[in-house]
Amino acid sequence: SLPAKLINGGIAGLIGVTCVFPIDLAKTRLQNQQNGQRMYTSMSDCLIKTIRSEGYFGMYRGAAVNLTLVTPEKAIKLAANDFFRHHLSKDGKKLTLLREMLAGCGAGTCQVIVTTPMEMLKIQLQDAGRIAAQKKLMAAQAQLSSSSVAGAAEPVVETRTTATQITKELLQSKGIAGLYKGLGATLLR
Repeated sequence: SLPAKLINGGIAGLIGVTCVFPIDLAKTRLQNQQNGQRMYTSMSDCLIKTIRSEGYFGMYRGAAVNLTLVTPEKAIKLAANDFFRHHLSKDGKKLTLLREMLAGCGAGTCQVIVTTPMEMLKIQLQDAGRIAAQKKLMAAQAQLSSSSVAGAAEPVVETRTTATQITKELLQSKGIAGLYKGLGATLLR
């Protein structure tokens, strides 16, 4: 039944996000490093430094967006798949391989409506942690330099970027298209 599929899909999605998210965070941070400002040498180095600078839950920065939207995402995909399968079947007969693939492609295309903004926000939040850690490192280096020359420097005040802030900024600067940047690549995936 559809409710059972939704519950199973939601639970599977939550478990999947929880298990894989630290790896995805490391991938995003490693990809977003600039050549002159390389903070991480490997995935394990990134995760260790993330835990040291942001704590254990720093590895899950940006996960709230995925955890919140994974159940509706799966619901859309399952409902769309059932819809396309129903409309592609001839008199209730079993679908051919081509029609199965078309139903899956249609469902995946519908899923992208939720996935693309979710991925955009997730990546922005993951990278915000790298940028904050970089600023903290640069401030510590500046403090060491200035303390030896002119006394103590001011401490850096850390502000946490939220998904709501990023969404507002993207909508104000780029409109709804800002949330759907990368739509083509997501559709191909």
